[in-house]
Amino acid sequence: MLTDLQVKNAKPRDTEYKLPDSLGLYLLVRPNGSRLWQCRYWVGKKERKASFGPYPHISLLEARAQRDELKKQRAQGLDPHELRLASEEAAKIAQVNSFEAVARAWFGNWSKARTERHAAYVLRRLEADVFPAFGARPVAKIQAPEIVHMVKAIEQRGAVDIAKRALQTTSQVFRYAIAHGLATDNPAVKFRPSDVLPATSKTNYARIEQRELPALMRKIRAYRGTPTTRLAIELMALTFVRTGELIGARWAEFNFDAAEWRIPPERMKMRTEHIVPLSRQAVEVLRVLQEATGHRDLLFPGERDHAKPMSNGTILMALKRMGYAGKMTGHGFRGLASTILHEKGFDHMHIELQLAHQERNRVSASYNHALYIQQRAKMMQWWADYLDSQVRPVLTVAAA
Repeated sequence: MLTDLQVKNAKPRDTEYKLPDSLGLYLLVRPNGSRLWQCRYWVGKKERKASFGPYPHISLLEARAQRDELKKQRAQGLDPHELRLASEEAAKIAQVNSFEAVARAWFGNWSKARTERHAAYVLRRLEADVFPAFGARPVAKIQAPEIVHMVKAIEQRGAVDIAKRALQTTSQVFRYAIAHGLATDNPAVKFRPSDVLPATSKTNYARIEQRELPALMRKIRAYRGTPTTRLAIELMALTFVRTGELIGARWAEFNFDAAEWRIPPERMKMRTEHIVPLSRQAVEVLRVLQEATGHRDLLFPGERDHAKPMSNGTILMALKRMGYAGKMTGHGFRGLASTILHEKGFDHMHIELQLAHQERNRVSASYNHALYIQQRAKMMQWWADYLDSQVRPVLTVAAA
């Protein structure tokens, strides 16, 4: 049997030679000075050899341990050579079945039923946040802590909602992998978003379903209450601002030429100026309102005290009279707009900015309140046209 000193002092010769140890293990010494551990074994009458690695990276003791493992495999009727080939093949399969590869296969199937804009947004989020975290890892090997780390990294830059969406998309990829026999477990469902993300205060406001929108828009147009209240509801539907932001609006905040409504910081929840791009329909509502009230300060002055804005319950009461008590609120237009715009593929960031959901001090120290203003203006015009389309088909039929 070899000793550590013999192995250490083995010198190269003109031709390679072997220093035998025991049970088929030997040290192969090559003319270039490299030393490699190898072991002979037999499968039937055929001799084979296995390589364990170079010395001194693999010590004599470690080489003997690998030899003993090889002998144990042979005693069980296994062929170490075939096992190595199987291991290499498994590694190749694991690479093909990396999370990124599976996610792209899922995306190819999932995106067919989505708009190009929405699908592109989801793919960008995968490429920006999820793939860098564990995209190269075999999908079947990924564990819950890796997903938690990815989600927390997104949350730390102030994007809690995006973190939740990344977790949701990751779970969908794992479900796809399980369905196609590429994984047996979905680690993304082993915890809830609330287990790793900070709680956000959220009030659930009653709102109708998307399919009920045409009927609501028709009832708003036909509302027989005060014209000012009807116009307030129309403007809220078109701009989906908060009720307090709407009823406290002043004419000085509007620029018809620029088609913009700039709500000052003191009236905003986030205490930063908020720009609302005005659609053609919104400008028309405002012009009609201006002629109807003749008020030079508030858009919606109170009935009894014109120096104060209308009550925040006025819109709620009007909706109640239309038959939507407990079914729809002024705030409900925000959730409805968010849902429909997301489904139609508009960029999540543009929607969130228009809803003034972003915690601006956490998004950027130099937050620009005019961020994506052109894209948001196009989105708001699309939304106004969409609301019109909910009424127009019915009017056409009625006219016929």
